[in-house]
Amino acid sequence: MLSLLAATAAVSEAIQWAELGLRPYLFEIGGFQLRYYSLAYLFGILLGYWHLSRMIKSPGSPMAQRHADDLFFYCTLGVILGGRLGYAAFYKPDLLTSIELFKLWGGGMSFHGGVIGVLVAITWVARRGNLNWLRVCDYIAVNVPLAYMLGRIANFINGELYGRPVESDVAWAMVFPGGGDVARHPSQLYQAGLEGLMLGVVLIALFWLTRARYRPGLLVGLFTVGMGVGRFVNEFFREPDAHLAYVVAETGLSRGQWLSLPMIAVGLAVMIYAFTRKPIGTTKAPAAQTA
Repeated sequence: MLSLLAATAAVSEAIQWAELGLRPYLFEIGGFQLRYYSLAYLFGILLGYWHLSRMIKSPGSPMAQRHADDLFFYCTLGVILGGRLGYAAFYKPDLLTSIELFKLWGGGMSFHGGVIGVLVAITWVARRGNLNWLRVCDYIAVNVPLAYMLGRIANFINGELYGRPVESDVAWAMVFPGGGDVARHPSQLYQAGLEGLMLGVVLIALFWLTRARYRPGLLVGLFTVGMGVGRFVNEFFREPDAHLAYVVAETGLSRGQWLSLPMIAVGLAVMIYAFTRKPIGTTKAPAAQTA
């Protein structure tokens, strides 16, 4: 009885998402809605393209502007197709044999699938342009976290992908319309801050303020580790998808956490590789021979 009263008090003191005045779309004309989630994808990709175009003007760039233009197109396809197919493969396999797979507006995108899609796009552009694949990955990786941050903020605005019920006093706990009369963690904002803003600032600072870009694999390795660790930690606060709750019950970890473990391992391996190789541009010219 006391626990029930305590839970009721916690809910009454929690922030009510419905009272924040948020809605999932910017405006509506007829049956068309310009949704914030779509805008997040659009602005995230455009922001990444703009910053990549500035990055390649700095010394030591592994590509030209025409390659950045190709990457803009193919990575966009990779994010959309990889994200949707990854969601179906990792989280909802029945979509693979359903027309619902093509209804992107209904939601359901996988970060891990998007990463695979982008890697395929980078491989395609790098092979066509005879570019250093690992260094192109470094340049793309720097631009992903801030775009990811916009997507998670859009999830919060939509009131979706909310967190698990709070187990103690949390001043910023929220009651989401789809989550019942329960105070929950706003895990979308946790992910936006940790995997998005924080990781993005670190990578951008390393690129512009250090010589990290001259160690092939260092930036993309750090990105992979950072995303993997961030996702693993944040999954403890995020509510698992209803149809995948059994994974947590059976293994103690969510599907997202299991997918993050190989990311961390691969990222660490790439960083080790980067630190065990000489930075590019450091090879000394042979000494002049004397007569």
